[in-house]
Formats: sequence, C-alpha cells, structure tokens
Amino acid sequence: MSALEIRNVRKTFGDTEVLKEISLAIDSGEFLILVGPSGCGKSTLMNAIAGLEPVTAGEIHIGGEDVTWRTPAERDIAMVFQSYALYPSMTVRQNIAFGLEMRKVPKAERDQAVERVADLLQISQLLDRKPSQLSGGQRQRVAMGRALAREPQIYLFDEPLSNLDAKLRVEMRTEIKKLHQRLGTTIVYVTHDQIEAMTLADRIAIMRDGHILQLGTPDEVYNDPADMFVAGFMGSPAMNFLSASLEGGPGEYRVRVETEGAQAPLVLPWPVERETEALASQVGRPVTLGLRPEHFSEEDERLGDQAEGTRFEATTTVVEPTGADTLLQVRLSGVEATVRLGPKSRIKAGDRIALRVDMSRAVLFSTEDESRLA
Repeated sequence: MSALEIRNVRKTFGDTEVLKEISLAIDSGEFLILVGPSGCGKSTLMNAIAGLEPVTAGEIHIGGEDVTWRTPAERDIAMVFQSYALYPSMTVRQNIAFGLEMRKVPKAERDQAVERVADLLQISQLLDRKPSQLSGGQRQRVAMGRALAREPQIYLFDEPLSNLDAKLRVEMRTEIKKLHQRLGTTIVYVTHDQIEAMTLADRIAIMRDGHILQLGTPDEVYNDPADMFVAGFMGSPAMNFLSASLEGGPGEYRVRVETEGAQAPLVLPWPVERETEALASQVGRPVTLGLRPEHFSEEDERLGDQAEGTRFEATTTVVEPTGADTLLQVRLSGVEATVRLGPKSRIKAGDRIALRVDMSRAVLFSTEDESRLA
C-alpha cells in the first residue's frame, strides 16, 4: 500500500489550469521531491495534498484512505513552511508543544515528545528561549520540531530552506537527510533548487506547466533525462545543447557538429550500444546533442578506445576556478559550452586547447519537440 497516492488530480483557478491530470504514488518511508521552476504547480500540488487547496478533479489517498475532501486536521499530515511561522510570545518548548496541546494530548506525553524532538534536532539548550533570540537555522529547526512532535503519516516540506543563507542551507540540508535516515518517515518536499533535489531525494518529480515530465531517482533524471527541459534543469552547471545533424545508419551513426573557427566540422561517432529505433527517422535532419560539462576532458586525460574520433580544438573565452574544479567556457556550434576540468588545470582565457568528448554519456534530442532520441 502506498503512503500517498494522487490520482488524476486537476486544479483550476478560473480559466487557468494549474495542475493537469497529476498521478503519483509514493511508498511508505520514501523521500520524494517536487522540483521545477516558479509557476510550475509544485506548491499548488503540495497544498492540495495538505488539504489547503481543494482539487477541481481527481482523488488523494493517504495510507489507503480517500482524503480528497477531508480537512487538513483530518489528514494525519504535518507541514513545514517556507516561513518559520513561530509564535513570538511563546518559548521554543511552547511552540513545539502547541499542536499537541490543541489536540488535547496529556501534558506528560507533550513534555516527552518535546524532549524527544529537541534531542533529535539538537536544540535542547534552546527550549526556554523565544524565537527572537534564535538564529535563522535555529528557528527552522524549531519549525521542524513542531511538525516532528506530531508523528503523522506524512511530512510535507514547502521550500523550508529558501530563507537561509547558502552555508546554513547546506548544513540544514544535511540535517534533514540525517533526520529522514533516522526516522524512516514519508516526506514530500517542494523546492526550486535542483541541488537540494539531487542530494536529498529517493525520487524526484520534475514539473513544468502543471505536468510531471519525469519521475525517477536522482541518477535517472540526471543521466537519463526524458527531454531537453529535464536535462537542462537538472545539473549545475547545466547541460550543454549543441546544434547538430545525424548521419549514417545502424552501427555507424555519426553526429556532425559545426564548430566555429574550425576548418572542418566535428564528426562524433555515436556508440552502437546506445542506438535506438528513433534514430533512423532522424538521419539527415537537425538534432540537438546534449553534453554535460564533465563529459569533456583534456587531450592528455585519455578516455580509452571509445574516445577515438572525439578529439577537437577550441578556444577558451572564460575560466572560472571553483576550488574543487575548473569551469571553462568555449565556443561550440554557435553557443558557449561549459567544460568541467580538474582543479589543477592551468588553462587561461584565450588559450587554444585540445579536448575529447565522452560520447558514451552523451544524449541526443529531437530539435522539433525536444524529446530524447537516444
């Protein structure tokens, strides 16, 4: 039995359809993240799960029960919002216990729950402070503690880290991951940050314009994207998209990329093991070649036999050392492409460099509808 099942849910505001036939099943103990750009419908879907927004059509089941028309209080869920929503006049202890008190939980049980949650979140020393005496990260822990004290079937997190600075966001991300590993609870988490999605999720649902474009593990959505939008949205820096054309036939497909400043185009062999039936219909037609920054390497960093025929030269326009690696901008196929190299690279802007492409990890897309071909 799924912990949460969404069946053909639609939501309209006037003439605007925000959610379009969304269907999704989440297993007990799973950490699912809804990710997508602003306005894609992810927060609306979260509010529908919580009961804060009535659906226009479809059903929502929690723990096997139809809760589509139940109030939030009747759904056995707990929610952590983007804003901390703490009561300023109450102490941390009182804030955490407030929901339990409203449900008439005996004081002894409330106190026990508060101590348990405070120990879990490492805020025991803060229980007698008020929100104004806490940092942003501490306030977020208290907001999480208020939800954790409930022990519901499902936890809903709506962009809980977006108000934190970059360093604190990374720290809290790690804490949420540890928390899920300890408790094994079902979590649905909304974010627009694809790094959060990749690091936290068991599965990721990428949304756009009210649809779920792809549902899969972090590895699947990163290395096997369903279309150009998913490929471009997941990953930092984003995947490079190069205008190309497809030549040849089964067993000897080639991808031709016109490179600026080169005497001849770059012709890359397509791996036989990655051929699909869809390629046959694209021969002689424009396609889009998708290459992630890490799919490139310097000439002296050999990729093995598969790299034969994948060498090319390019001029760097920008060099960005990040400490962990070095990002280069090079001009390819009329666009700036990003190349990720090791931290010890000594390449400078304006250098002419030799690179290789790992075609065993490349992706081909249809230029017409942006769907993945191979």
